[in-house]
Amino acid sequence: MSLTSYIRTIPDYPQKGVQFRDITTLLHHPAGLKSAIDQLVEHYRDKKIDRIAVIESRGFLLGAPLAYLMGTGLVLIRKKGKLPAATIGEDYDMEYGTSTIEVHTDAISPGDQILLIDDLIATGGTAEAAIKLIRKCGGEVVECAFLVDLPELGGNERLQKIGCPAFALCAFEGE
Repeated sequence: MSLTSYIRTIPDYPQKGVQFRDITTLLHHPAGLKSAIDQLVEHYRDKKIDRIAVIESRGFLLGAPLAYLMGTGLVLIRKKGKLPAATIGEDYDMEYGTSTIEVHTDAISPGDQILLIDDLIATGGTAEAAIKLIRKCGGEVVECAFLVDLPELGGNERLQKIGCPAFALCAFEGE
């Protein structure tokens, strides 16, 4: 069974014209969740990865079991004001304005090989901001991995332009 069959589409959410891809239905199904994590482990098994960086909040759900199974550290990239120690931040544009994500200044060491994980790539703005944070810390992004790609929104191409390859387990045509 394809992973897309586990993912629910909600029309006109959060606004009219948007087809929201809801991964919570995949998370409800042990077979779907196991398949997604197993596919990620297999894809990255032979790559040198020191840490897995995860973007709040759904990226946490994929990255934590992946880090555990691969024996790597986990780096949290969170919304502004959510991390307790010293941080650096990066602003990025969203559909409804600007937002900021942050990472602890001591979470990544220079030269660390980082795999960046999030649930979905649409326009690529959040992932691009996370890549910039990782690079500011001295880390090198090996690749960005996503459960879902929305190719028509151009996020994958956006990441390619800044020198970061991207991988997705499945894709949905249309927004």
